[in-house]
Amino acid sequence: MLKRILYTGSLILALVPMLTALATASAASKVLDRIVAVVNEDIILLSELDARMSPYVQRIRQQGFDLEKEQKMLYKVREDMLNRLVDEKLTDQEIKRNDINVDDAEIDNAIERIKAANYYTDEDLRGFLEADQMTMEEYREKIKEQILRSRLVNYEVKSKIVITDEEVSNYYDNHPELYGGTLHYHLRNILLPMPAGATDDEKTAIGQKMAVLRAQFEAGTAFADLARTYSEGPAADNGGDIGEFTIDTFSPQIRAALDGLQPGQATSVLDTDRGFQLFYVEAVKRSEDKPLESVREEIHQKLYAEVVDKTFLSWLEDLRGQSHIKIIN
Repeated sequence: MLKRILYTGSLILALVPMLTALATASAASKVLDRIVAVVNEDIILLSELDARMSPYVQRIRQQGFDLEKEQKMLYKVREDMLNRLVDEKLTDQEIKRNDINVDDAEIDNAIERIKAANYYTDEDLRGFLEADQMTMEEYREKIKEQILRSRLVNYEVKSKIVITDEEVSNYYDNHPELYGGTLHYHLRNILLPMPAGATDDEKTAIGQKMAVLRAQFEAGTAFADLARTYSEGPAADNGGDIGEFTIDTFSPQIRAALDGLQPGQATSVLDTDRGFQLFYVEAVKRSEDKPLESVREEIHQKLYAEVVDKTFLSWLEDLRGQSHIKIIN
């Protein structure tokens, strides 16, 4: 009997370190999954953050950066991913508060649209999910979250945005490089040619004469009258009217001088290979490669997307300000 008691006591003593080790290991495993953020009544766990960071961490570590740069990049990714998780918690809370729902049929339809857009069979999709270590149930849950968040954006942001016809027209007018054609200038010209073999003094005198004509124009004398009286160019009798030209037909010097000029304005005095010249802008027009009506919907969608992004970020910032958010490092 005594031997049995001694044996049992020895067995218990032998088990104590083993049980202590198991308890320590269990505690350590719990510590590994701790709270990293509190968002109102919800929490974000380290395991969630690690899962979100995982693909980025792998790519950064494959780049071969030095340790300091790698640590900085990993810290930035951690910060960005944690902020994204906070935003998702906030939007999920708003989804519940506004009682926004989605049923299984809508999830099925969304998945079918994704498959059709990417030419996936059901087997293809399941294969890609398996490669990403995701089950179909997990994928459906992701799709559900996307649909719900999209509906929240529609409810809180998109339904309150209006893009006017005036905004579309202004965008079109302010982006000729995207929608406009070639610039056409209708010009008048005063030319004072340089005689062959002219001395420096003669050249200076002709330049000064042209400067006087430029000053007279600024004082209010009609450019056409100055051209008829003083120009020695072929269009002098017609008030210097040399017709219409596209911007790309001019030399870089004249193109630069005309840049930004409006009808009724003149260039500065130009010393060109033909002599001293002045150019007067009679009219400017741009050929329409893309008429407004043909791109109206495109511009509307572009402006709408820009406003949605800005408005959503502003709404999210306001929501953050109204919420209890605590980051636990």
